[in-house]
Amino acid sequence: MEAQLLALMKKESVPGISLGIVRGGAIELVPLGVKDTAANEPVDAGTVFDAASLSKPVMAYAVMQLVDAGAFNLDEPLSRFVPPIVPADEAAASITARQVLSHTAGLPNLREKDPIKIHFPPGSRFSYSSVGFAYLQSAVESASGEPLEAMMKRLVFGPLGMHASSFEWQEKFNGNAARPHQERQPLEKHRPGKASASYSLQTTAADYAAFLQAVLNRSRLSDATHEAWLRLRVHAPRASAVHLDSPPPEMEPDVGWGLGWGREISRDTFFQWGKIDGIRAFAMGSLIEQSAAVLFTNSNRGLRLMGTVARMVSPGNHPAVPWLEACVWE
Repeated sequence: MEAQLLALMKKESVPGISLGIVRGGAIELVPLGVKDTAANEPVDAGTVFDAASLSKPVMAYAVMQLVDAGAFNLDEPLSRFVPPIVPADEAAASITARQVLSHTAGLPNLREKDPIKIHFPPGSRFSYSSVGFAYLQSAVESASGEPLEAMMKRLVFGPLGMHASSFEWQEKFNGNAARPHQERQPLEKHRPGKASASYSLQTTAADYAAFLQAVLNRSRLSDATHEAWLRLRVHAPRASAVHLDSPPPEMEPDVGWGLGWGREISRDTFFQWGKIDGIRAFAMGSLIEQSAAVLFTNSNRGLRLMGTVARMVSPGNHPAVPWLEACVWE
């Protein structure tokens, strides 16, 4: 396996990876390459990576625990806790956590220069939105009276033993953090000073694998809530993650979304990718096979390894891989 991964890393110019594999109740870690091409220091099992959008399923996990505790309702408008994200649009006042988690809120993916607007009736179809997760975060923090980082320590990091994880930059990460790379050229390391549910998680493959193990084991959630978390809610547009201004002409028959996880329908797997400048990440799991894997890379070309990682979770072709190749390959 390591020889295959090293050959792929060389072919695709990926400086370093950290892979965590969950199988048979055990976690295997595979750190390879260097965390910084300038310093040429090796990646090891304790190297901290940007999780990017792999942050989103962790946020969803905390929200589902709040649902189980009766402290949050997925179908209550978020405007009960915070002002509507688009004050002049009545539709914005109806957006719920369920819609945000399934990427059906009608919101754009990123904040652009133009003001945010609702692009389609909330709940009607899929369009991937990081903006929605930021809005959900503000509502959850207001409803609970607890900042996101404190909530994650209480509900996720502490109980799962994820002691090298934080949604905010910690000084202890300075000695062993992977640096982003664009075409093998190092970029400035992202050091989030403020927690963002959408993208700011700093973690290791070991810690994220512990989270995936909790997903497989149905840890800390009732059976009904766990099933609701992963149940298919909506199909994704063909070859597109963001489709705002008109209904897509065709939907993916085998790729959709639950509440914070992508879903391969025929394979009954869950997945998520991560993408920020110079960083790519990928996670996938199979409840049927009780296996999962997380891949962190410090390269803009890191998703070129995701097909290999998906087959480690479950052999054969994976419809999420060509969909992601069309959506977020670079």
